[in-house]
Amino acid sequence: MRKITNSELNRPSADVFAKMKRIPVVVVLDNVRSAQNIGAFFRTGDAFAIERIALCGITATPPSRDIHKSALGAELTIEWKYYPTTAECATELKAQGYTLLAIEQVEGAVMLDELEIEADRKYALIFGNEVEGVDQQVVNMCDGAIEIPQAGTKHSVNVSVAGGVVLWEYFAALRHLIG
Repeated sequence: MRKITNSELNRPSADVFAKMKRIPVVVVLDNVRSAQNIGAFFRTGDAFAIERIALCGITATPPSRDIHKSALGAELTIEWKYYPTTAECATELKAQGYTLLAIEQVEGAVMLDELEIEADRKYALIFGNEVEGVDQQVVNMCDGAIEIPQAGTKHSVNVSVAGGVVLWEYFAALRHLIG
């Protein structure tokens, strides 16, 4: 086997990517405190062609050297918007017809491997603070919740790792929509 060079990957330029169709997913970051985690969401969002990222509360915004460290420029290719509160963001997205889903361990959550992703829906996936998770007020606003099945001794995975796991499932289910 030979490693494929970056030029052989045939990735779109930033200009072409800006005009491409996206999967109908908005990532909402509810008071995520680590700029590296935020940057990782931008990079993962770029990889999986999400619509945009909503940065809420204490979540840092570009331009940021620390976000750039892990985003590697994806903060320039993924649309984003800042909201003072996640509740304000959730209200706006719900009014725009998005299905709001908290990525959280809550009563009634659907396990990710049992989730049915519908191609005719728009999704807002809400990821929470590294310590507190998704705020209960925001959970109360959601249409449902998704839990990532786990087998180890820890109660959770890093929020940006959770983002990669969940966004892959959405991309795998919806990428046919973008060609």
